[in-house]
Amino acid sequence: MREIVFDTETTGLSFSSGDRLVEIGCVEMINRSETGRTFHCYFHPERPMPAEAQRIHGLSDAFLSDKPRFHEKVDDLLGFIGDAVLVAHNATFDFGFLNGELKKLGREIIALERMIDTVAMARQRHPGAKHSLDALCSRYGIDRSHRVLHGALLDAQLLCQVYIELTGGRQIGLTLVSEEEIVVPVLDEDPRVAQPRPMRVFAVSADELARHAAFVARLKNPLWGADASG
Repeated sequence: MREIVFDTETTGLSFSSGDRLVEIGCVEMINRSETGRTFHCYFHPERPMPAEAQRIHGLSDAFLSDKPRFHEKVDDLLGFIGDAVLVAHNATFDFGFLNGELKKLGREIIALERMIDTVAMARQRHPGAKHSLDALCSRYGIDRSHRVLHGALLDAQLLCQVYIELTGGRQIGLTLVSEEEIVVPVLDEDPRVAQPRPMRVFAVSADELARHAAFVARLKNPLWGADASG
């Protein structure tokens, strides 16, 4: 099963109010295991960066000034995503911006049926607890010491580990492999039949025969009859 865990950074909280996507980070997972394939891109938002948003992710107007517009990288992004299930933390927010950008370009939006929201999973599994990414990393002992500011790819990588814990723990996927990875050799013949082991012949010495006869002669009324000694 192929899944894409992703995160976004934006200029604000609402695409419909004029905010834009400025960063996306995607991590590929197959059978709940990271494959090492990622997609990461910054985007020029075509609008000024509000100070409150910059304090969260550190992405300034100057930094984003030479970055591509979303329409320049949309095909690369969609090619990486493919038809995979998409996993995000508070997924309606990330889907809202991703689909907003796609709709703005007249492209087909991504169906919400493909969405998995790890916030909803965490609320169900840990009712009453904190469900932020930081809180879940602390709960599951996931190192986030290198997370000074929000960053889409780093947060997606942390979310992969949280998602594994929410779906059964670190052992899930260790024994799961795709059918393409299983190679079963086909043998024309059973080698045990094609090359039978030679029969082993055990020779009995005259001394062994004599000792056996003496032993049998001492038996009283043996079950196999008196003439069995011969």
